Amino acid sequence: DVAAILIFVVVGRRNHDEAASISGVLGTAAPFLIALAVSWPLSRSVRTPFARSAILTTWLCTVILGLALRRVVFGDGIATPFIIVATITLGVLIALGRALAKRLSRSRS
Repeated sequence: DVAAILIFVVVGRRNHDEAASISGVLGTAAPFLIALAVSWPLSRSVRTPFARSAILTTWLCTVILGLALRRVVFGDGIATPFIIVATITLGVLIALGRALAKRLSRSRS
């Protein structure tokens, strides 16, 4: 999940010709990482990370709370195109990351 957010941020910053510095990436990722941390206990991702409900809850909480934190706490913009891109991209990346983790955990068993 953390990797999904970092990929989203790094690609986004690169597409907007923003610096790929560690501080820049972490500053942009911070609201989403905070939201992700809040989502884990709510989604029961620790117990059932591969359950559809856990993935859905993690995704929606990360996007909604992350965007709210970005606007209210961090003072950054949340234009409609950004909301759309963040919602779709984070959903795909979180789901793909969990699918890959599930596959890797099965192959180790």
